[in-house]
Amino acid sequence: MDDKQQWEQIVEKKVELHSAYSSYWNQYSDFGNWQFWLVLALLLLPLLLLVFTVDRKRIFEVFFFGYTVHILWEYADIALGHSGFFVHRYFLLPVIPNATNVTASVLPVGFLLLYQYCTNHKKNFFLYTILLSAVFAFGFASFERYLWLVQFKKGMNQFYLFLIDIVIVFIAYGFTKLLLKVRDRARL
Repeated sequence: MDDKQQWEQIVEKKVELHSAYSSYWNQYSDFGNWQFWLVLALLLLPLLLLVFTVDRKRIFEVFFFGYTVHILWEYADIALGHSGFFVHRYFLLPVIPNATNVTASVLPVGFLLLYQYCTNHKKNFFLYTILLSAVFAFGFASFERYLWLVQFKKGMNQFYLFLIDIVIVFIAYGFTKLLLKVRDRARL
């Protein structure tokens, strides 16, 4: 089999997979299921909270930090899902990444508000990040697992989510500090 034939086979499998996702969503994750409404609430409620709590004087900086957390977690979740380590069983739509409610809202907003709080009140961001990561990994993810919203496979567990949270947030923090340095130098 040459590369073109193999690629066509991959495309066919992707179409089959999307069809399976759509069928699953229609049966178990659509508007008629309570899981859909919980997933939607987990997307919208943190964003609504953000509207009322974000520091508008630092909105670019704070949103840059949150956006970086979102992007890094989205890629990490896609990799974990495709590898079969961490699977989200319910999702908004079959055409968007499964964990969008968590990676685009719950985690970024939580860490964004933590970043804002720590930097506004001169608190130890690294310590607070470790604490919030523990809440998300051992509390929130355990709750999701209890409700059967997520599955851990192939040895994946909450401790690994905890470590991934910390790494992602520290990277986002570093990128944000780098952006602020570039901004400050441009002002000179």
